[in-house]
Amino acid sequence: MTSNYHRHFKIYKPYGYLSQFITNQRKGGKHKLLGELGDFPEGTMSIGRLDKDSEGLLLLTTNGKLSTKVTAGNSEKEYYVQVDGEISEDAIAKLRKGVEIGIQGKNYQTKECRVFKLDTVPEFPERSKPIRDERHGPTSWVSITLTEGKFRQVKKMTAAVGFATLRLVRVRIANERLDNLDSGEVREIESVNF
Repeated sequence: MTSNYHRHFKIYKPYGYLSQFITNQRKGGKHKLLGELGDFPEGTMSIGRLDKDSEGLLLLTTNGKLSTKVTAGNSEKEYYVQVDGEISEDAIAKLRKGVEIGIQGKNYQTKECRVFKLDTVPEFPERSKPIRDERHGPTSWVSITLTEGKFRQVKKMTAAVGFATLRLVRVRIANERLDNLDSGEVREIESVNF
């Protein structure tokens, strides 16, 4: 899938950034955009998106066909999610089977997915807006791997089983991993590996 004409990047999208390069906001707007993270070639676009308050792996490309293929396909996306409270086996089982969430005012049943509790707290760069501390009760981390990607889906899923998402970091898209990227770091890659 490599091409001499296209360039590809993987980045650690920091908390608070929009997954886009331009916005139709008025002058003086406060949104942080991906273009602030590096000197990207003209026509660079993100493959998929992460919400403003989500972090982690985002792939960028100058190849619009590749972007469409990945977004429309069944590529796995894995997220490490910090939730409020000690998540129960029952909640994990419900997430695996699929839960009902709201999408654009309609009920939507999520597809079956892989979910498991992480035994150790993952090490990520400190977030610009701190997570609440332990005095407010315990938290736990789960891995959720989806092949779909509805608007704010992971957060809606954990809320549906009674555990609010405190922090969400995407660690993998298909075979591309976040690896040891630091928050805001950009790494050019030869090809996007799906």
